[in-house]
Amino acid sequence: MSAPFNLVIRAASALIDGEIRSVDIGVIDGTIAAISNDHLHGDTVVELADDEVLIPGLVDTHVHINEPGRTEWEGFSSATRAAAAGGVTTVIDMPLNSVPATTTVDALEFKRAVAAEKAMVDVGFWGGAVPENLGTLRSMHDAGVFGFKAFLAPSGVEEFGHLDAAQLESALEEVADFDGLLIVHAEDPGVLGAHQNEGGVNYPRFVESRPDEAETTAIDRVIAGVRSSGARAHILHLSSAAALPALRAARAEGLAITVETCPHYLTLAAEDIPDGATQFKCCPPIRDEANREALWQALLDGDIDFIVTDHSPSTAELKFSHGGDFALAWGGIAGLQLGLSAIWTEAMRRDIPLSRVLGWMSAGPAHFVGLPQKGRIAVGADADLVAFAPAEVFTVRVEDLLHKNPVSAYDGRELAGVVRSTWLRGVAVDTAADAEPTGHLLRYLGLGLDADLD
Repeated sequence: MSAPFNLVIRAASALIDGEIRSVDIGVIDGTIAAISNDHLHGDTVVELADDEVLIPGLVDTHVHINEPGRTEWEGFSSATRAAAAGGVTTVIDMPLNSVPATTTVDALEFKRAVAAEKAMVDVGFWGGAVPENLGTLRSMHDAGVFGFKAFLAPSGVEEFGHLDAAQLESALEEVADFDGLLIVHAEDPGVLGAHQNEGGVNYPRFVESRPDEAETTAIDRVIAGVRSSGARAHILHLSSAAALPALRAARAEGLAITVETCPHYLTLAAEDIPDGATQFKCCPPIRDEANREALWQALLDGDIDFIVTDHSPSTAELKFSHGGDFALAWGGIAGLQLGLSAIWTEAMRRDIPLSRVLGWMSAGPAHFVGLPQKGRIAVGADADLVAFAPAEVFTVRVEDLLHKNPVSAYDGRELAGVVRSTWLRGVAVDTAADAEPTGHLLRYLGLGLDADLD
């Protein structure tokens, strides 16, 4: 083709339709306009290095950015720069731990206004379902949130209350009326209360305080609610493999339930967490090696749909100021910049190809939130692209990460896979702190429809 494109990326290796092959990608006005075996001509031509693979930008649908209100934990500028550095070109922001929480249209618009001035990648938003706003969820749905997050146990912040059994039923019935989606932090407060202990620096004691039963009981409740309401529901950050048989049976029954898990559950294990190492604390917790193996098998079998980071950062003080007491430290893993490398490192050890990893971390999440223009290299898709060096090895140093706070469960770990360049709609993303924002804000318009761009 002789007509020039705005951008041509020439790759000896590119992930196209699940296969690695040599192509030229032609981009016009931010959209992939051509995929060719022949050389294309463009205003700008970028030729990838021999050790680089061109992959679609990742889609991370579980990110806590915390702005406004707790911007000292993280913010749109730092989070989206870290995302781009990790090959993530689309994030969907959780409704907490920002203040105000995203539980009203006014709070949503406030958050959108803040994000618009700072986002380096594309950003969409979840709403929250809390006791106070049940009966009003349709207004946020119409305003463009991608669904509603609910906790079944205390969330850890006062402004975002959890739903009891009756309120969960009400929320599911409400979203079913407009084909909305309820995404659920599924831990049972009764089970947690019965297993509460004195805390301390011992990690196994922390895991005992949040046993598998907390997840299985709560997930059983969600399954029953989906069955009675006909709603769509999604299980967030599945930690316990013990819940898989019930989820498998529910899906075989035809119930509309999807499931995610996270890099920390797939790459870390309780046996390796030292006393007092509260950078590893998250809820639900990282469990043992046998559990980790069962989660990987569930991914391979299709019982878990995709992988997202659940990037949940805080200040170092909240993580470390209580002398290593797991009961008192803030729970959350900051992994947005490292998710791809962490999973790819473990996948290589298991002889799992890069195409499967990208299915779980790019195409799968994009499909889940109804963004067909994301997560794939195809004509008509957004030119959200990443030059990835899968064989390059590096050692994680928290001071090198772009997350706002130097806290990471991966600090000191050797990982494989380096993101060398990221393009958002055909424009190279500059991760410098003073770079002009390049991200757009996304509004949900319904499954199978392109999102609206602000």
